[in-house]
Amino acid sequence: MKLDTVQQNLTWGQTLRVYLKPRVLTMFFLGFSAGLPLLLVFSTLTAWLRDYGVSRTAIGFFAWVGITFSIKVLWAPIIDHLRLPSLIAGLGKRRSWMLVSQLGVALGLVGMASVNPQLALTEVALLALWVAFCSASQDVAIDAYRIEAMDENYQGAMAANYVFGYRVAMLVAGAGALYIADIASWSVAYLSMAALMGIGVITTLMIAEPNHPRVNGEAEELQNMWVERLLGQGQHSRLKEWFIRAVACPFIEFFQRNGRFALVLLIFIGIFRLSDIAMGIMANPFYLDLGFTKTEIAEISKVFGFFCTVLGSFLGGIFVVRYGIARPLILGAVMVACTNLLFAQLALIGPDKTWLALVISADNISGGIANAVLIAYLSSLANKAYTATQYALFSSLMTLPGKFISGFSGIVVDAQGYAQFFIYAALMGLPAILLSIYLWRREKREWVGEEPQPG
Repeated sequence: MKLDTVQQNLTWGQTLRVYLKPRVLTMFFLGFSAGLPLLLVFSTLTAWLRDYGVSRTAIGFFAWVGITFSIKVLWAPIIDHLRLPSLIAGLGKRRSWMLVSQLGVALGLVGMASVNPQLALTEVALLALWVAFCSASQDVAIDAYRIEAMDENYQGAMAANYVFGYRVAMLVAGAGALYIADIASWSVAYLSMAALMGIGVITTLMIAEPNHPRVNGEAEELQNMWVERLLGQGQHSRLKEWFIRAVACPFIEFFQRNGRFALVLLIFIGIFRLSDIAMGIMANPFYLDLGFTKTEIAEISKVFGFFCTVLGSFLGGIFVVRYGIARPLILGAVMVACTNLLFAQLALIGPDKTWLALVISADNISGGIANAVLIAYLSSLANKAYTATQYALFSSLMTLPGKFISGFSGIVVDAQGYAQFFIYAALMGLPAILLSIYLWRREKREWVGEEPQPG
């Protein structure tokens, strides 16, 4: 894995044209398909439930549906290793799993549209869990396809288009679903969202399957070695052998390839978005407590912020194509940490809309850059023999520490105020900055032969 691979001979025009490559364009539609179900089992669903008079206590329990997205690594080995039955096997391993997951999401949304939460809340919960499970499975398959479909140099652009489509889908599933529910009904809103999953289905049927015969051969060799090492020669239980091949080998390969440095990489993945995620849960309460109206928050934070995030993702993709991964990774870490200081300043200034727009633009652009570059970096870490499983591990790990720490954010705000809280959040970004610089310097030393390869 070379962080600092740079396309030195590309002009800026050639760099921008990367976004016009067919497989890069495809990621917008797959990103849309991945992002659409998310709010339909979270904030949009809670609005529907509250509109039907469901208690806040019961609505709170629906937050557990989100755990599904954090534990997708548990069934990622199945998606990575198991080929689906012959009926859709002709699509290939990645596309067949994408299609099954997309159809599962659509059917789950149709089921939710046909249920009255006042009369069948348990059924709504089970259907929401099914949609979340299928959506998380789709994420695993799409991530694997994205990594295998293009070289490392294009992963930034692939990630940027994916994030763009994802954000557009969230806008549709959030504001769009609420608008449809207001003029028609919640049932019509969820049926409309189920129909929009057809975008993902059509895209999956039109794209080509990535070519993986070579990496499958490499995987087979590694798996045979570890089956023999752990189980010995001769006949083995099929379940034990499957577990070693599909579950153990992806993790064994990652640590074998990176040696002790693998722990550093996992720590870095876990802390890179720590500053961003830790403060995120307090953003809306902060705006309200500061005195901004809901309309101002919607216009500036949601709509204006959406375009800023898309711009940031676009820039992140360009930076990766133009400069490699290492330096944009440092830039993203620095920008995410520093924007928290702008939030601290806003807390001292008060409800100034100009300052809010400045802070939102800085926060969303930096977040877009950091997210696109991080996705490209995580893609470069995954061995294409175990793409789905290893990337699912990375993507699960990158949010868990931040989600855990964010649970204590309210305590800090109540005790010391918003300004101090955002300063602490900025300081939490320092380890990510230092580790980003360390990874860049380590890579440079390896390029000139001053340090041996890991492992």
